[in-house]
Amino acid sequence: MYKVFVNDIPIILSTEKKIGKQYTSIPLKLAKFKKLIKKINNGELLYVNLYHKNPEKLEKFLRKKLPVVEAGGSMVFNYKKEILFIRRNKKWDLPKGKVEKGETYEEAAIRETMEETGVKHLEVKRFITKTYHVFKRNDKFKLKVTYWYEMYTDYNGPLIPEPEEGIKKVRWKNFEKTQKALQDSYENIKLLFPKEYLTTHPNDRIPQV
Repeated sequence: MYKVFVNDIPIILSTEKKIGKQYTSIPLKLAKFKKLIKKINNGELLYVNLYHKNPEKLEKFLRKKLPVVEAGGSMVFNYKKEILFIRRNKKWDLPKGKVEKGETYEEAAIRETMEETGVKHLEVKRFITKTYHVFKRNDKFKLKVTYWYEMYTDYNGPLIPEPEEGIKKVRWKNFEKTQKALQDSYENIKLLFPKEYLTTHPNDRIPQV
């Protein structure tokens, strides 16, 4: 199954015809992808499932329908088990950016993290997953495929936002602050986190007297 986010609304691509009563299910071969994107942007469609019995067809379909921008991104931990966040477009996000010619996905993730945050001494621990989202550039829809890596650093120096990329803040966040940040983040970013980060304590929802 794939989730392709359009303004935080997922288009599901799966091998199942029925995934829920609220979903409009469309055979992959009949799907008009750009029209679906426009309907989601206009608020006309919230639940859509594109299906094909062959899972290999799903990502191939995506890559044929829109120009693809490939990126590398990171979830960086320090020795305190804090996670590195950036603040951009009034949302909490993780460092990421476009893969340059001749780079691997890992190399792009490391370079972009250093450029966007000032953090150094990055060590890649593992590949996490890929995420997909649609964005508009020069009045054309494009598909960003981001390859995410878990990293570790012992860096303890200053955090330096990259203003050219619209980054306003860079922060290390502990477990509690990460939970709060994810309430003001993107749905594709939330996919990277274990469930315990996405569940706030019941007391957080009780108004303080």
